[in-house]
Amino acid sequence: MPSSKLKHVKLAYQYLINHILILLLLPITLAISFNSEELLRLYKSLQLSQIQILCFSLIILFTTILYFISRPRPVYLLDYACFTPPATLRVTFSMFMEHASQVDFFDEKSVKFMMRILERSGLGEETCVPTPNHCIPPDPNMEASLVETRTVIFSAVDQLFSKSGVNPKDVDILVLNCSLFSPTPSLSALIINNYNLRSNVRSFNLSGMGCSAGVISIDLARQLLQVHPNSTALVVSTEIITPNYYAGKERSMLLPNCLFRLGAAAVLLSNRPRDAGIAKYRLLHVVRTNKGADERAYRCVYEEEDSKGNVGIALSKDLMAIAGNALKNNITTIGPLVLPASEQLLFLLTLTGRKLINPKWKPYIPDFKQAFQHFCIHAGGRAVIDELEKNLQLSAEHVEASRMTLHRFGNTSSSSLWYELNYIEAKGRMRRGDRVWMIGFGSGFKCNSAVWKCMRTIRTPVDGPWSDCIHRYPVHVPEVAKLY
Repeated sequence: MPSSKLKHVKLAYQYLINHILILLLLPITLAISFNSEELLRLYKSLQLSQIQILCFSLIILFTTILYFISRPRPVYLLDYACFTPPATLRVTFSMFMEHASQVDFFDEKSVKFMMRILERSGLGEETCVPTPNHCIPPDPNMEASLVETRTVIFSAVDQLFSKSGVNPKDVDILVLNCSLFSPTPSLSALIINNYNLRSNVRSFNLSGMGCSAGVISIDLARQLLQVHPNSTALVVSTEIITPNYYAGKERSMLLPNCLFRLGAAAVLLSNRPRDAGIAKYRLLHVVRTNKGADERAYRCVYEEEDSKGNVGIALSKDLMAIAGNALKNNITTIGPLVLPASEQLLFLLTLTGRKLINPKWKPYIPDFKQAFQHFCIHAGGRAVIDELEKNLQLSAEHVEASRMTLHRFGNTSSSSLWYELNYIEAKGRMRRGDRVWMIGFGSGFKCNSAVWKCMRTIRTPVDGPWSDCIHRYPVHVPEVAKLY
């Protein structure tokens, strides 16, 4: 009963603070409306000349024009597409462990370590790896890497052009990100040649930026669209798995073998005013936090033994501290942009109290559920999703898209956020006016986020990566899935 009363008190407080201006202006407006004759007498008493009235009118006109010229151009998301890996490339846990135990470069400890990683990973039995990783031993050669590149990228881009009806010749800007595979000619050049894009297309190829590079690419495209009117931008996010298979015994280096899977996403953005009526989303904000390439961020996994002698997997305290600082800086920046006044006031009062009264006061965590209806948290691993669910005080439904994406597709690096957005759409949950918070994490340690507003109620898609399995989700994901 007390908790119910407290909930109603909090709702009343939120309504009061969020509508304080309206509540204050309402009596003033009523008073003015009932005293219109006095306002007319006041206007006549000013005795303004025609020149003064003209000057005031020109000032107002100039200010209005300056506002519309200087304000940022709106950026719209017309459509996007995700690569759907074929069932022939699926790797079950038993297959993964059997292959790992039959190669010479893994010792018994390494095999057991990878088994414990898989048990706690949150991955399911339907994730996919490229063809060379199915070989014994794996054969990560250059030719196979390019085959994977063409497969995942062209599949996503083909679907995007087909869905959107946009001609490749209409693309003005191309931004591609792939962290660990950067051949010559570049991957962006591969797309330009395959789709015969215009010779004057502005192309950018980003590498070495980790799993959060998808948001970085969106931000780069956004900045380019601010200076090039009436343009469209194609953004492609992927990670090529084939050349990055690790054949060794170092613990932290074995982690990508267990978590990273096939994936790619292609996104079409536009700043053309006529596209506002057909766009699915509008980009509201992008916030980037780069703490710098800290060596501690790469020593991320180690084994620990409890009092009973059981060996488990843990994340480095250094990594968690670096990630926590990056997330804190990102939240501090994005909070004032999206949070309602009631949450900002509570945060300010708590911060002031800690500074002036008692530094031991527990910091106030803003309720981001008041600002967003949907959350897309990078499906990099179970621990990352757990931490954000706890720290942001989210519900199981808010992180459902992230958990199910990790279970069905694994860690698809920078493209995972788009698989999560597609999950929400496939569940029929996206409504006009809903806001989505995409949070991407990457090595370094980086935390980048993007805020989208839904422009129209999204119909449940009949195609896409979830079309053949969405009816089975959500599924229960055990904390430890014992393999043996």
